[in-house]
Amino acid sequence: MAEKGKDPKGRKIFSVNINFSWLYFIILLGIGYLLFNNQKSAEPEKIEWTDVQEMIRQGDVAEITFVRNDFKGEVKVRPERLAKYSDKFRGGVPPRRAPQFYFLVSTKFDPEVSFAALNEELTPVDRFKVVIRNEEHMWMDILQAILPLVILIVFWVLLFRGMNRGPGGGPGGGMNPFNTGKSTARETEKGDVNVTFKDVAGLYGAKEEVMEIVDFLKNPKKYTALGGKIPKGALLVGPPGTGKTLLAKAVAGEANVPFFSISGSDFVEMFVGVGASRVRDLFRQAKEKAPCIVFIDEIDAVGRARAKNGGFTSNDERENTLNQLLTEMDGFGTNSGVIVLAATNRSDILDQALMRAGRFDRQIHVELPELKEREEIFQVHLRGIKLGDDFNVEFMAKHTPGFSGADIANVCNEAALTAARKNHEAVMQQDFLDAVDRIIGGLERKSNTILTPAQKRTTAYHEAGHALVGWLLPYADPVFKVSIIPRGNALGLTWSLPEERKNWSKSVMIDKMCMLIGGRVAEEIINGEPSSGALNDLERMTRMAYGMVQYMGMSPKVGTLSFYDSTGASGYNLVKPYSEKTAELMDQEVKSIVDGVYKRTLKIIEDHKDGFMQLGALLLEKEVIFAEDIEQILGPKVKPAEDDQFISNE
Repeated sequence: MAEKGKDPKGRKIFSVNINFSWLYFIILLGIGYLLFNNQKSAEPEKIEWTDVQEMIRQGDVAEITFVRNDFKGEVKVRPERLAKYSDKFRGGVPPRRAPQFYFLVSTKFDPEVSFAALNEELTPVDRFKVVIRNEEHMWMDILQAILPLVILIVFWVLLFRGMNRGPGGGPGGGMNPFNTGKSTARETEKGDVNVTFKDVAGLYGAKEEVMEIVDFLKNPKKYTALGGKIPKGALLVGPPGTGKTLLAKAVAGEANVPFFSISGSDFVEMFVGVGASRVRDLFRQAKEKAPCIVFIDEIDAVGRARAKNGGFTSNDERENTLNQLLTEMDGFGTNSGVIVLAATNRSDILDQALMRAGRFDRQIHVELPELKEREEIFQVHLRGIKLGDDFNVEFMAKHTPGFSGADIANVCNEAALTAARKNHEAVMQQDFLDAVDRIIGGLERKSNTILTPAQKRTTAYHEAGHALVGWLLPYADPVFKVSIIPRGNALGLTWSLPEERKNWSKSVMIDKMCMLIGGRVAEEIINGEPSSGALNDLERMTRMAYGMVQYMGMSPKVGTLSFYDSTGASGYNLVKPYSEKTAELMDQEVKSIVDGVYKRTLKIIEDHKDGFMQLGALLLEKEVIFAEDIEQILGPKVKPAEDDQFISNE
């Protein structure tokens, strides 16, 4: 395929970009033609030597060609006698061209003697012509010898072409099997990254940390003049979707230096030594471009702690790759001017040798955005969206606690799609609320056949139990919406706005557990028996109770002990870090906490049974109620003491 371009002087030039896939196809097509070009739609039929003798004696044979080195004879029948043998051909149609039959003989067969003897038996009119020759098979022999090798080479090239297809393979890298050990990192030159810190909303602390790295790269003498050294690496740690990769792009855009980006999984291959070779090649390229930034996304794919592979998941190739990475980052060699940024949401499983100072000098925690940060993130993702007059960005930021930057981007996009489905001219506030509901609870199922009247009644009072307990307990999350319209796998949902607490006391956890079990207690009050609808609630409550006893030291009998392992290494141990007697004691304490939560929740609902029944009836009538409706029945939301109030969403 020819492409037209211009040289630096402006003259038109042509460059040729060959698609080698067509070349492979043509080669294979030619091989197939050479192998099968002798095959016709109707081939000669095989017969036995005795049949040939009978045909000769009847005078039906016009000519026999015998190939001596193949011990094969070909029989040409007289045209006027061909019809009597039509039953021997497939479909009764003889070949258009002679020969019509062929036969094979043993190595002891003497064609001159045998054919001469047969001709002596015939009259001069019936005698047949004899042609004896040797077949030349030179090209076919050569083809048969080299064909397996050609096929193997083509397969090998295609295999490595698929493996090496990537952004960093370089020109022709996908076609060269010897490029397997080359780095597949995507190199971005100065000025090619358009993302800056202005495009990163929120993340105040994380941005301050990485801004220092940018300043190091822009003004290295400012720090080295005082004897300081530029940090070798920084590890971005945080939940998925919080903007770690976006932050790395912003560093590249602000620093205006070459930027190499690669995923941790790109180092790990099925071939021995490939990962370590790619690490060496990556840092070789980085040294040539220094000062520069190397960004390794999802580094846990290659940086998992070596001790965690013992016995069950050992992978020597991955460990060799990690060892090479450790050496390149801080070994006998020098990587002056190369700063390594890495991102992971599983820092607890990374190797300690990788985490130490001198390799990753800094750990930058990229947490879920808080209220003000969510508002800024909304402003970024609302660019290009036509908003309605009733939209309030502060309101939406308050109604999305716990949402990451990626979640907020999804809310904005889903709201625009929802508005388009409803044929709105602009995206309204309700479209955003519907988008949040859909993301949290799933798609609304509007079929009237999902719930029977009895199931709908049970669901209404189940959700009323959650809402009442959450409204009356000071540390329970404020309820702002209750629905009995099925969404996803849930028959009903109680939406609350979790307070953005960094520290949970025992009272906070008990109140949250009471709210979780409120639906089950309400079912027992209304129906006299429980149902399976509280499965998820019970699961979360039980996990929270075990966390209080096993990890947080909130049980007087077990004591201030914690069996939590922040390194994650205990997951590979077959022996628990406590005795069976301690395990029994912990089970008893968990049971005691849950029983106390149950009794407290039962008392709350029974003491406010009139309000509980009104909430259930209102849900059956409206199907969706809001905080204002709950406040009209139960009064203002019970709040904690003023000296214990955290960041409020109201």
